[in-house]
Amino acid sequence: MAEASDHRQIFYQNLKDAGCDQQMIKKCVTLAKNHEKKALMRELAQYKQYLLGLVHTHQKEIDCLDYLVYTLEKQ
Repeated sequence: MAEASDHRQIFYQNLKDAGCDQQMIKKCVTLAKNHEKKALMRELAQYKQYLLGLVHTHQKEIDCLDYLVYTLEKQ
């Protein structure tokens, strides 16, 4: 059976792997430690929206590059 510290370490590592900075990690760890699930879920949802915004921005840039390559290849 996993120890509580193992769960905390896995939680920490998951936040780190998701790209959270130390401030965000500290906030989420504190919320989890204090059993503030709604606030934690809200923080994670906001961070997900931030990441999705980055994906959409970069997708537009990729689309522009694809179009440029396409037009250059047609010439």
